[in-house]
Amino acid sequence: MKLQTAIVGLPNVGKSTLFNALTESQGAEAANYPFCTIDPNIGLVRVPDKRLENLTTVNTSVKTVPTALEFVDVAGLIKGASKGEGLGNKFLDVIRQCDAIVHVVRCFEDEDVIHVDGTVDPVRDAELINLELAFADLAQVEQRILRIRKDTRAGKADPNEMNALLKVEKVLGADKPARYAELTDEEELSIKTLGLLSRKPMIYAANVADSDLANGNEMVTKLKEVAEAEGANLVVVSAQVEAELVELEDADRDEFLESLEVTLDDCGLRALIREAYDLLKLQTYYTSGPTESRAWTIKQGWTAPQAAGVIHTDFERGFIRAETISYDDLIEAGSEAAAKSKGLLRSEGKEYIVQDGDVILFRFNV
Repeated sequence: MKLQTAIVGLPNVGKSTLFNALTESQGAEAANYPFCTIDPNIGLVRVPDKRLENLTTVNTSVKTVPTALEFVDVAGLIKGASKGEGLGNKFLDVIRQCDAIVHVVRCFEDEDVIHVDGTVDPVRDAELINLELAFADLAQVEQRILRIRKDTRAGKADPNEMNALLKVEKVLGADKPARYAELTDEEELSIKTLGLLSRKPMIYAANVADSDLANGNEMVTKLKEVAEAEGANLVVVSAQVEAELVELEDADRDEFLESLEVTLDDCGLRALIREAYDLLKLQTYYTSGPTESRAWTIKQGWTAPQAAGVIHTDFERGFIRAETISYDDLIEAGSEAAAKSKGLLRSEGKEYIVQDGDVILFRFNV
């Protein structure tokens, strides 16, 4: 599955620094002035996975292939972006194609880093971006409603789409994000192609100074209240710490993190990935053997044939069965042969719902 997450926020909040650190690149220009990002930057991030490393060891795999998330860094949005102000407005369509949004909000004071509004106020900044996304959605919804009304007169309209649009329009008109609108499954599907910005799952990334990474600060507390009110997730990150970690060897990295009273699991990449998987209702299953151990990302609730289709469509079409061992059982047994001798290898059919951590060998007809 190709999963894209857009990184948005005001200019100079640390978006590009965080993007470069997450993708371990210098692909996005990070400078102390607004609009230093001119074009969208796209980078793949390997998902850290201790289970995959252990499977490689157990099966002495020659190759290890982690799953990945794709991050898209766009120019900072400003007030009026929905009406064409600044450079970020050019990338609203790019954001529409993404599955989720990481909203980076500045939660640190630094007189050497310019703030576009002159002062640091995470609540104000978050609301500004959210309003611009909602305004862009409202304009799109209103245009679509006009089109649907014409189609209604011609007898071509989908009633589910009109119902959905009217519900979303009401919510947006009250200055709320489109995700507040309660839609049926049919209504949701009818407006999926619109890619409404404020209906996308959102993670707030509170960007703090390194000294606040362990415990946050007052600004993080205020931003957390905003996130909780919206039903959104929040992760505390330090873009500068992430940037420094990329440059350090493992031993120096551990010492640096210890000085900050945090662990590697507390830091931006791993925290963001955990939240992204939770928000998008994703899970991981594995294929593993002497040749290769590989992680695969699927939606929670997918059946075995659907999971097989992520590897190749032929696997789904010709699915026969899934020979399955749970990760915990395999590691405890020490080998596939030992797990099989203990009756831990199961043969699952088309109705089987794949569980997080399943290690699977698919049998199929070409």
